Amino acid sequence: MSHDSRELPAGPGGLTRFLGGSPLSVAFRLILLSILVGVVLAAIGFDPWNIILSIRLLFRRLWDLGFDAVNWLWRYFLLGAVIVVPIWLLSRIFGGAQRRY
Repeated sequence: MSHDSRELPAGPGGLTRFLGGSPLSVAFRLILLSILVGVVLAAIGFDPWNIILSIRLLFRRLWDLGFDAVNWLWRYFLLGAVIVVPIWLLSRIFGGAQRRY
């Protein structure tokens, strides 16, 4: 009977396996990621003390932004059309001799 007396290296402990790394490195990554996500959420108007109201306000602002974009586009269209359409119409009326057949 041959018994191997070599010991295998100890594997990571249960806590390290559960966390996916050493507790200190996992805590550091979670803190860093939480700050990054917090900055993004604050930029779009979330408030950590009233998250439900913040979500409702976000959807309301997105809804309003959509209609503001349409309003903005419509205003620029009208502003440009005041110049472009009359010039196009005049060029069609007075440019008749230059038409190709």
